[in-house]
Amino acid sequence: MNKIRFIKSFFVAILFSFLCFFPKDLFAKEDSNLKRSEITIDAIYRHYGIKGSSLLRETYPYDESNKVTYLADTDQAQKKNFCSYLWPYSGSLTAVSLLLETTGKCKYKRLLTKKVIRGLEQYYDISRTPAAYASYIKTSASDRFYDDNIWIGIDFTDLYLSTGTKKYLEKARTLWKFIESGTDAVLGGGVYWCEQKKGGKNTCSNAPAAVYAFKLFEATKDSSYFYQGLGLYNWTKNHLQDPEDGLYYDNINQTGRIDKAKYAYNSGQMLQAAALLYKLTGEKTYLEEAEQIAQSAYHRFFHETKDSQGNALRLLNKGNIWFSAVMFRGYIELYEQTKSAVYIKTFQQNMNYAWEHMRDENGLFNTDWSGKEKDTSKWLLTQFAMVEMYTRLSRLEVN
Repeated sequence: MNKIRFIKSFFVAILFSFLCFFPKDLFAKEDSNLKRSEITIDAIYRHYGIKGSSLLRETYPYDESNKVTYLADTDQAQKKNFCSYLWPYSGSLTAVSLLLETTGKCKYKRLLTKKVIRGLEQYYDISRTPAAYASYIKTSASDRFYDDNIWIGIDFTDLYLSTGTKKYLEKARTLWKFIESGTDAVLGGGVYWCEQKKGGKNTCSNAPAAVYAFKLFEATKDSSYFYQGLGLYNWTKNHLQDPEDGLYYDNINQTGRIDKAKYAYNSGQMLQAAALLYKLTGEKTYLEEAEQIAQSAYHRFFHETKDSQGNALRLLNKGNIWFSAVMFRGYIELYEQTKSAVYIKTFQQNMNYAWEHMRDENGLFNTDWSGKEKDTSKWLLTQFAMVEMYTRLSRLEVN
């Protein structure tokens, strides 16, 4: 079996390399979503790029006094930063990988290898064991977050599945060792959020870890990944699911106190994990769980309104755009299993509306889906999230 997988991966890699030299793009469709994605990625590198560097700024306009709010270390969050933290930068890996897989264009292969991965490696910390990506470039001893590394590991696994390039799978498996190091018997299992501050365990580190494990299982056929993913899925369901609506709370601390905040990406990753479990096992219980989450999230994270012509419109709530993009991954996974397009069409409606109402004169997006509120500072990850959603939509054939 290993020999067969090697031969298959070899021919996939050869085909991928051949197509990159082909004079005509064989993959890209005349798709408005894809055009919007490509226009936006160009705007990102034009406005967030740092001359002479593969790294990117955290915000546009760049403000060196900007202080981030999403780190565990408050002292670190107060520092002036030359470039973005890992989390927003990692959005480049998702966005550019998707564009490469979707279009096959050489420009995105070059962007991925010469910019994205080269920049990403400046965050890679081998001074601590296991090796993993730190929250800031390795000129400083910064915290390492399990969820940051999970999102990157998912992307590297997807890159391997789409290109057959073995080094991407090797990176994904290496990062998984770091995730394993973040588990213990406290609270009956589960992955912590931050290596340096293990105050509790979050849905944002456990739900995507389950997705990551299932993808590694698909890539390697090593059943140990499947069972680790199943364990993480069950742990998250047992500890952090709201029994009333099936959505997921944010975290549980070491004393057992639950933070009941609900974010779109947390429930979206459990939606994706449940849909993947149905795909891998055929057990309808998982499909039913996925459908329950999908329906509840549809009511929780969207609202009814009207457009300027008075037509009914179901918009995503104002908030973290990347959270919505990660939730969308779950809806896509469910669509792949059921081919029911209701949710996908709603996302398409949102993305159409966003193109007309959320963009500024620089081609960058605000965070209010209605287009009424404008942001004075635009976050890097918001822009990559929009590229991700447009590109994912371009890959779907929805009637």
